[in-house]
Amino acid sequence: MPFGCVTLGDKKDYNQPSEVTDRYDLGQVIKTEEFCEIFRAKEKTTGKLYTCKKFLKRDGRKVRKAAKNEIIILKMVKHPNILQLVDVYITRKEYFIFLELATGREVFDWILDQGYYSEKDTSNVIRQVLEAVAYLHSLKIVHRNLKLENLVYYNRLKNSKIVISDFHLAKLENGLIKEPCGTPEYLAPEVVGRQRYGRPVDCWAIGVIMYILLSGNPPFYEEADEDDYENHDKNLFRKILAGDYEFDPPYWDDISQAAKELVTRLMEVEQDQRITAEEAISHEWISGNAASDKNIKDGVCAQIEKNFARAKWKPCE
Repeated sequence: MPFGCVTLGDKKDYNQPSEVTDRYDLGQVIKTEEFCEIFRAKEKTTGKLYTCKKFLKRDGRKVRKAAKNEIIILKMVKHPNILQLVDVYITRKEYFIFLELATGREVFDWILDQGYYSEKDTSNVIRQVLEAVAYLHSLKIVHRNLKLENLVYYNRLKNSKIVISDFHLAKLENGLIKEPCGTPEYLAPEVVGRQRYGRPVDCWAIGVIMYILLSGNPPFYEEADEDDYENHDKNLFRKILAGDYEFDPPYWDDISQAAKELVTRLMEVEQDQRITAEEAISHEWISGNAASDKNIKDGVCAQIEKNFARAKWKPCE
C-alpha cells in the first residue's frame, strides 16, 4: 500500500532539493541501474524505510523518458503484488521516486535457500505474477520487461508475497506497440521480429520465467565469446522466432505434463493464439491440483548456479 502522498508535478513549479532532504534521509547508493541510482531512504518523522530511485536529467533523453514513464504508470496502479509508489519529487535536475521497500530476496536466492522446492512452490510464484499482470493488462498496461530479477519477495517471512518492480519500460497499449525493448532472453517472437505487439509479450516472458524456475535452464540459450554479442543475439533471436526450445531430459523428467502444457501455451509463437494472463490463472497447474509436490531443488539449483552465476542479461532499448 502506498504511504504518504504523491506529488506528481500537479503544480508547475519544480520541487526544491531541500523538500526531499527535509522529509527523507537518503543513505548510501545500494545499487546502480541503467537509468538511475537506488538508495534506501528513511522518512524522518516516522522512521519508515523506503526505496528511492534517483534519475539525473543531465543523463539524457532516455533517462528523462524512463523516469517520467515510471511515474505515470505507477500512479495508475495499486495491487498487492506490485511495488507501490509512495512519493515523487521533480527538481530542476532530478527525479526522485520513492517506493515501498521490499526487504526479501530475489526468487533465485530464495530457491537456493530452501530445503525443499517443488512445482507447487513455482506455481505459487507464477500465480502471483499472473495476478499482477492480469491486473496490469486490465488497465491496458504492458510491463515489457518481466524477468526474474524484477520479481522479489516483499519481506523475509516464510509466506511473503512476491512483488513486481521496475516499470520504466512499461507502456500503455494505445494501439499496438512497435519499438522493441526488454531483455533479449525474455523477448517474445513478435518483438524480435519487429512486428507490432501488445500485452501477449508479458505472457511469453512469464513462460520463460516458469521454464527457468522448473528446470534451472533458460529455454533459449546461445553460448558466445564475451566480445561476440552480435552473433550471440542473432542466433538467440533465430531460436526465439522459431519457438525452438525443448523439455530436455533429465531436467524435465520429473516435471508434470500440466506444467509443460502451460509453458507451451504461454510460449506460443503466434501472439494471437497465446494464452492470456487471466486464462492462465484458471489453468489446472495454477488453480487446481496439477502441480507436483516432488522435491526438485537439487536439479534446479545445480542448473541455476551453472547457468546464471555469470549471467549478464541486460535490457536493450
